[in-house]
Amino acid sequence: MVRAIELAIDNVRRGHGGPFGAVVVKDGEAIAEGANSVTATNDPTAHAEIIAIRQACAKLSRFELRGCELYSSSEPCPMCLGAIYWARPTRIYFASTAADAARAGFDDSLIYNEIARPHSERKIPMIQMMSDEALEAFRAWERQPNKVPY
Repeated sequence: MVRAIELAIDNVRRGHGGPFGAVVVKDGEAIAEGANSVTATNDPTAHAEIIAIRQACAKLSRFELRGCELYSSSEPCPMCLGAIYWARPTRIYFASTAADAARAGFDDSLIYNEIARPHSERKIPMIQMMSDEALEAFRAWERQPNKVPY
């Protein structure tokens, strides 16, 4: 956790992005780390946890982080939480809370609230279309004999 917090502080001091850092640990050894680089890279997905997950998966040559732990300087946002669940680490540790982040101007409550709203009532309306045609992708997946389930 010390390293995740160091990454967050250093990231702010260097002007590279927001105050967030993350480290992936396997068998007691840090194998990947990341710091928020949203503004430095013009990439809204460049959160510390996402960067650390991508590095760790590349290093391990697999799409899951079973047997790994993730340390984050702050409670993960909804996007990062989704990525963390897909990556399936054994455990997540975090330092500051979502409320702490909100007080610093990083408020994710809008996203959590939006998820519960009907698609058409969201701030960015979601409009379903071509659902029958899109179902063919799932039928193709179900028929695929050599698929890698995840």
